Amino acid sequence: MTNTANIFLPTVPRGSEAPATTTTPPTSRSTPAAPTPPFPWIGLITLAAAVFLSVTSEMLPTGLLPEMSASLGVAQSQIGLLVSWFAFTVVITSAPVAIMTRRFPRHGLIIIVLIVFAISSMLTAIAPTYELVVAARVLGGIAHGLFWSVVGAYAGHLVPKAQIGRAVSITVAGGTLAFVFGVPLGTAAGHVLGWRLSFVALGVLMLVGAALVWKFLPPVARHSTSTATSTSTADAPAAPVGRRDSTIPAVVLICFITGITMVGHYSFYTYIAPFLLDELGVGLGQLAPLLFAYGIAGAVGLLLVGTVFGPRPTLGLVLGLGASAVSVTLLALFSATLPVALVAFVLWGMAFGTLPPLLQTRMLHAASPGIRDTASAFYTTAFNAGIGGGALLGAVLIESVGLGLVPLVYLGLLVLALALVLVTDLIMRRRQRA
Repeated sequence: MTNTANIFLPTVPRGSEAPATTTTPPTSRSTPAAPTPPFPWIGLITLAAAVFLSVTSEMLPTGLLPEMSASLGVAQSQIGLLVSWFAFTVVITSAPVAIMTRRFPRHGLIIIVLIVFAISSMLTAIAPTYELVVAARVLGGIAHGLFWSVVGAYAGHLVPKAQIGRAVSITVAGGTLAFVFGVPLGTAAGHVLGWRLSFVALGVLMLVGAALVWKFLPPVARHSTSTATSTSTADAPAAPVGRRDSTIPAVVLICFITGITMVGHYSFYTYIAPFLLDELGVGLGQLAPLLFAYGIAGAVGLLLVGTVFGPRPTLGLVLGLGASAVSVTLLALFSATLPVALVAFVLWGMAFGTLPPLLQTRMLHAASPGIRDTASAFYTTAFNAGIGGGALLGAVLIESVGLGLVPLVYLGLLVLALALVLVTDLIMRRRQRA
C-alpha cells in the first residue's frame, strides 16, 4: 500500500536551504514506495480450514439423517429440522453477538468459536434425546453466527480490494471441501461406526483447527480506518460521520438475493439423502460416494470462480443460477431414469459451487471498507435464514405434498433469484451511463 504522505513532500524554496554543515540524508527527501505485500496464502488456507470445519458441522446431519432418525426415534423430517434450529439460531443471534464482541480481536474470536464448536459436537454425540441434540445444535448455531460475522470480512481485510475475489474463493473453498470430503467422510464414518462417533471426531478436529488458527492466521484490523494490518484500508474512504453509507442499498439487495437462493437450495439439499434413496432408488452404500461426487463437482465450480468468473460476478451468477435451474428440472423430471438423474445431480453440484463465492464477492465489492464487517454479519444472517427457512420449507413440503415435488419449488425460487440479478444489473448499468 503506497503511503502518499511520504511521496508528496513540501519543496524547500531556493535560498532558504540549511547550511552546508547540516546535510539532510538523501533518504529523508523521498521515500520509495513500499513493496506490495505478498499474497497471504498460509493465512487464507488456515481460514479455509476453519470454514471447512464449520460447514461440516452445520451440514453433517444431512448425510446421517437416516441413522440419527432411527437412533433418536423421530421422523427424518425432524432430523432435517436440526439444520433449521442451527440456522435460525444464527439468524437470531449473529447480529447481537457480533455487536457484543465488536471490541474483541477478530483472531481470538475465531479460536474461541472453534472451541465452542468442539463442545457443541461433543454434546451432540452424547445427547440421549432429540431435545438435547437440539440444545447442542443451538449452542453450535450461536458460535456459527459469530464465526461468519468475523470470517466473512476477514479475507477482505487480508488483501487489497483487487484481490478480494481471489481471497474469497480460497476461503470459501473450505466450505466446498466440506461438501467434497467433510460431509461424505462423516457420512461414511457414521454408516460404519455410528453417527455419534462422527460428531466426536468432528469435535477433535475443531480443537486441532483452533490450534492452527492460533499459529498460522495473521491478525487483522477490524475497521478500514485502523492501522496497516489491513491491506485493504486504502481502497475507499469510510462514510463521513453522520451520513448513511451509500453502499447499504446494494448490500441489502445482495443479501435478499442470497436469502432467496439459499431457501430454495436447502429446501432440497437438506433432504438429499432420502431423495437419492427413495426417489432415485440408489443403495445406502452409494450415498457417500454420490455426495462425494457432488462435492467434487462443487470444487470444479469454485475453480471456475477463481479462474473465470471472479472479475465477472454478475455473469457467473447468471450462469450458476441458470445451470442450477436446468439441473434441478432434470432431477425432478427424470428421477426414474438413473443415468440422467445422476448427471443432473453432478451438474447441480458444479452450478451451486459457483454461487456462494460469487454472492460473497459481489457483496464485498459493493460494500465500502468501513461497513464490510457489518455487511458480512447481515450477509451471514441472510445466508442462514435461507438455510433454516429452506430446511423448514422442505419439511413442510415433504409432509404435505411429498419429496418428489420439492425440486419444483426450488426451481421457482431459482428463477426469482435469477430475475432479480438481471434486473439489478440492468439498473446499475443505467445508473453508470447517467
